[in-house]
Amino acid sequence: MPPLPPVTKTLILICVGIFCLGLLIPPQYEALAALWPLSTGLFQPWQVVTYAFLHGSAFHLLFNMLGLWMFGSELENLWGQRRYIQFLVASALAAAVVQLGWTALIGSSAPTVGASGALYGLLLAFGMLFPNRTIQLLIPPIPMKAKVYVAIFGGLELLMGLGGPSGVAHFAHLGGMLGGFLMIRYWRGQAPFPRRRR
Repeated sequence: MPPLPPVTKTLILICVGIFCLGLLIPPQYEALAALWPLSTGLFQPWQVVTYAFLHGSAFHLLFNMLGLWMFGSELENLWGQRRYIQFLVASALAAAVVQLGWTALIGSSAPTVGASGALYGLLLAFGMLFPNRTIQLLIPPIPMKAKVYVAIFGGLELLMGLGGPSGVAHFAHLGGMLGGFLMIRYWRGQAPFPRRRR
């Protein structure tokens, strides 16, 4: 496992701290930071950022922070702190926008919480930058190339998202992957973005 660089460590501490705080305060205060569908009348602009720091359970928090450590640490060391933060913000915002669009389409009134959208952006970036790196996660517990892992997880998210309500924001995950993909394309000066001058 890679060592924890500063931004990744700070984000993990913030998420754990907010989760612990959520155990002490009334639920309605924490609900102000969740991402509410537009149709509920509870949506506020800040929620497209704050939702990513909330987690619905200790299990949810554990897996997201484990993924942030595994993939985020290496990407932060590669990109540096500024670019890493830009990437996380782009992935989290894209996840929020796609999730808001999906909940509007299906008429859902359930809020969204969690860093999973940003995490899926990191997963996609890892697969794009290190496609042939062999990784072994807890689920599934078999080694495979990063590009295969990303393709499998992206496909599963799409299938499960189209399969009906499940309590998991599958389209937020896909939105995070889309945001991450577009951010890398932007940095590289690839379509749909203009070529960047050096």
